[in-house]
Amino acid sequence: MSRRRTLALPSWLPVDAYILALIGTVVLAALLPARGTAADVAGGASTGAVALLFFLYGARLSTAEALDGLKHWRLHLTVLACTFLIFPLLGLASGGLVPYVLTPELQAGFLFLCLVPSTIQSSIAFTSIARGNVPAAICAGSFSSLTGILLTPLLAALLLGSTGGGFSADSLLKIVLQLLVPFLAGQFLRRWVGGFLIRHKKVLGLVDRGSILLVVYTAFSEGMVAGIWHQVTPARLGGLLAAEAVLLAVMLALTWYGARRLGFGREDRIAIQFAGSKKSLAAGLPMASVLFGAHASLAVLPLMLFHQMQLMVCAVIAKRRSRDPEPESARNREDAGSVPVSDPAVTVTS
Repeated sequence: MSRRRTLALPSWLPVDAYILALIGTVVLAALLPARGTAADVAGGASTGAVALLFFLYGARLSTAEALDGLKHWRLHLTVLACTFLIFPLLGLASGGLVPYVLTPELQAGFLFLCLVPSTIQSSIAFTSIARGNVPAAICAGSFSSLTGILLTPLLAALLLGSTGGGFSADSLLKIVLQLLVPFLAGQFLRRWVGGFLIRHKKVLGLVDRGSILLVVYTAFSEGMVAGIWHQVTPARLGGLLAAEAVLLAVMLALTWYGARRLGFGREDRIAIQFAGSKKSLAAGLPMASVLFGAHASLAVLPLMLFHQMQLMVCAVIAKRRSRDPEPESARNREDAGSVPVSDPAVTVTS
């Protein structure tokens, strides 16, 4: 246990190794983008990687556990409303930032990040550190991921339209074939492959993360070859970061104080805040590669920046909440604090 923790960076700067790997992949794509035949090979491999990812998501997600959590339906509906109603409304409001703060392409990416599902593992990690309702965080994240498989592409079709890289009936067919069919196949085969996945979860975790790095490399290579990166000036990047900081602050405040107004107790409010204010990089990147095509690089940039921002801010909040007076109903969660702070759908098992 202690050896694992030595790999982490200082607690005041929770940038994990995978974030650094993502940044390195972007740099590699900028210096050595895939072109010609190499681009075709990378594109085909990326398509297969996305299908594999969603097959593994389906095979790992325990439907029984998710249905078990329905008894806490008010909490789950609150998280879903934050993720798929309030976030998209704020994303639509960001249209007022064009062209003064964001370019149309960056605003489309900003809106897309507002449409993707919540995280699972990092929500659980922060909830347990803050001594919140961990089982509720597990179920809320699972419901969000499951709902996002269907709802995120539909919301993208409705709200992004042609700005989503030419969203069309062909895009919907790709979504069904690359995302939904593999996910359902994973769910169907779960009883036979679930044990294997549990026994080899460390190796398969590397497969997950490697697949996502391939998706990132392909998307950013296409962006470099198409010459779209000249649109992202330092001023635009600063404007994007400022807009995302406001978005995160609004959602953190709304989930905390809104949950209090709805009558939730402290432990439930913590689960709602961490599950309802965050977005899944691992689920969003593959979806963007299908939805945006050659425009995926700019589309995923806001999501990648928001992901790191949410980890850093939520780590600070979780540690402050952990110093709150121990509530009488608190359970013994000494072992839960060892859950690693990383993204989510990559390790969708609970």
